[in-house]
Amino acid sequence: MIGSYPVLPRLSPNVHDLSADIPAMLRRMSGARVAVFGDFCIDAYWDMCDNSHELSIETGLPVRRVRTQRYFLGGAGSVLANLLEMGVGCVRAVGLAGTDIFGDQLRSMLVNRAADTSGFLFDANWQTMVYAKPYFGMREESRIDFGAFNSVSPELLSVLLHNLEVAVGESDVVILNQQFPTGLSSMDTIAQINQIVDAHPETIFLVDARHYADQYRGSALKLNMSEAAELLGESKEDFATETGAINLAARISCKTGRPAFLTRGELGIVVAIHDQATVIPGLQVIESTDAVGAGDAVVAGLAASLATGASPVQAAALANIAAMITVKKLNTTGTASAMEILAATECLNYVFLPELANSPRQASYLPGTEIEVIGQLPADLEIKHCIFDHDGTLSVLREGWEQIMEPMMLRAILGAQHDLVGEAVFQRVQDSVKQFIDRTTGIQTLVQMKGLAELVRQSGFVPQSDVLDEHGYKHIYNIDLLKMVRTRIDKLQRGELEPKDFQIKNAVLLLERLHRRGIKLYLASGTDETDAIAEAEAMGYADLFEGRIFGGVGDIKIEAKKIVLERIIREYNLAGHEFATFGDGPVELRETQRRGGLCVGVASDEVRRFGLNLSKRRRLICAGANLIIPDYSQLPALLQLMQIE
Repeated sequence: MIGSYPVLPRLSPNVHDLSADIPAMLRRMSGARVAVFGDFCIDAYWDMCDNSHELSIETGLPVRRVRTQRYFLGGAGSVLANLLEMGVGCVRAVGLAGTDIFGDQLRSMLVNRAADTSGFLFDANWQTMVYAKPYFGMREESRIDFGAFNSVSPELLSVLLHNLEVAVGESDVVILNQQFPTGLSSMDTIAQINQIVDAHPETIFLVDARHYADQYRGSALKLNMSEAAELLGESKEDFATETGAINLAARISCKTGRPAFLTRGELGIVVAIHDQATVIPGLQVIESTDAVGAGDAVVAGLAASLATGASPVQAAALANIAAMITVKKLNTTGTASAMEILAATECLNYVFLPELANSPRQASYLPGTEIEVIGQLPADLEIKHCIFDHDGTLSVLREGWEQIMEPMMLRAILGAQHDLVGEAVFQRVQDSVKQFIDRTTGIQTLVQMKGLAELVRQSGFVPQSDVLDEHGYKHIYNIDLLKMVRTRIDKLQRGELEPKDFQIKNAVLLLERLHRRGIKLYLASGTDETDAIAEAEAMGYADLFEGRIFGGVGDIKIEAKKIVLERIIREYNLAGHEFATFGDGPVELRETQRRGGLCVGVASDEVRRFGLNLSKRRRLICAGANLIIPDYSQLPALLQLMQIE
C-alpha cells in the first residue's frame, strides 16, 4: 500500500473494461466525503455587442457594451461544482473571498450548490479572484483577471489552516488547489499545509497546482505535461511520446512516493504508482471543443472516485470521461454530472495508437505487401461473416461528397452574411467546417447534420428562429448530393460508364470469393437505406448480399452499422474471431473493435480507386484497426492473412 492507495501491477488494460466499475463507483459517491481547499474563483463570461459604433463623450474612445453576462464557479470552485454534480455526498469548501460584488456572487453560488461552507471566509481586505472573459460571438478577447495582487494576513491564514485541518479530519479525500501565485497557497503556506498532510496519513491528498507543485509533500499530484516536465526541470518536448509520458509519470511518482496523474489532453491520462504505469487512452470527440474546466473535472473525478475506494486507474478512467464531457461545453466552465458520465460509459470511443496513426514510417507491413499489420492478429480466426461499409470501402459513387457538404455548411452557418463577412471571418468559419467534416467522416449523415445545427446556433450569424433541425439540413445537402449520384448512375445505365469505374480495386472480386466460400456478407451504410440498396444494385453486387443491406432510416438514434453488428452476433451466437468488418470510416471499426471482431481498415484513395490515403489511415488506426489496406489489389495475401484461403 502507498498511503491509502492499492498498489497495482504495470497494466495494459482492455479499454472496453475500463468503464465496467464506473456505475458502482458513481453509486458509492453519495457516501463519499471530499474537502476542497485553495483558490476559489469566479469565471465571468461577458458576451459583447460587436456592432456598437458609439464613442464615449468623455474620452472619445469606442464604447464596449456587454450584451449578456454569465458567472460560474472557477478554480477550486469549479472542482467543487464538479464534485457536487457527480453526486459526492459531502463536499466542504475551505477558502477565502472578498466582500465585493464578486464575493457576493461567489457566496450565492456556493450556497445554491449546497456545499458545506462552514470553513469558508469572507474578508474586506481580500479581492475576490475572477477570470473575466469578453466574447465577441465565438471569439474570446484578452482575459481580465481580478485578485492577482492579494495578500492574506497571518491571522486570517491561521484561521483558514485551522478550518482546513478540521475539514481534513472529516474527509476521505482532500483537494489542494493552487491557481494564483499570490493566492492562499504561497510557498510559505504550503510548508504549513504539508504539516497537516503529515498529521493525517489515513487521508488521501490530491494536489492541482499551477506554480508550486514541487513544494507539496505526501500528496498525489495531478499535472499536465508542461507542469510535469517543469517539476523535474525537463523540457516538455523530450516527453512528447507515450513512452516519454510514462517515464515522466513514473519519475514523479517515485519522487513523491504517491500516485502521479498526468493529463495529455486528447491523448488521455497516464497513471503511475512508483515505476508501474497505466495509460488511459484519449476519447474521440467529434464536436467543437473548449478546454476550460476540463482539468477541474479531472481533479474532481479523481477525488470523487478515490473517496469511494477506487484504485488510481479506475479513478483516472472516470476522470477521463468527465473531461471528455466538459470539453464539449463551449463558452462556459463545464461540469460533468453523474448522469452524463453514466450515459457516456455506454458508448466510449477510445483513440488507439495515436503515435502510430500520425507516423506512417512506424508502419509494419506483411512482407512483400502493402498490408499494414497492427499488433498481433488472433491465431484462431474462423471468419464466417463479413460486414462492409459502402462508400469508400466498395463504391466511390459518392466520391466528392465533401466538396458538396463544405459549401452547404458554410451557407448554413453564415446565412445572409455569406457574401458580406470579411475574408478573415470567412476563413475562420471555413476552417471550422473542414475540421468538423474531418472529425465526423463515416458517421450517419443525420448525426453530421445535427452537429451542423449546433454549429449554426453557436456561430450566431443566423437568427435562432431560422436555425433548422438535422432533418432540414440533411434535406438541403441531399438535394445536391443525389443530383451528383444520379448523374453517375444514369451514365452507368446508359452504358457510358461501367460499374468498375466506381469500384475500389478488386472490390467485386473480394465479394465473389467470400460469397463462394459460404461467408455471409452484409452491407451497412450511413446512407439512407433505400439509396444504399439502389446504389448497390447499380454497381452490380447487391445480389451477393442476399438482402442483407442496411442503411439509415431517418432516426438519429438508430446507427445501421451498430444494429447490424448486434444482430449478427446475437442471431449467430458469434465469438469475435468469427466475423470481420471492412470499412474506411471510424464508426464501423469502433463498433467491431468493441465486440472483438477483426477490423480491416480500407484507407482508400477514392479518386484513383487504388493506393493509400494517409488521412484515412490515421483515422482508422485511431479507431482500432487490426489491418490497414489501400485497396484489394493484393487479395490472395489478404485472404491468407485472414485465414480464409
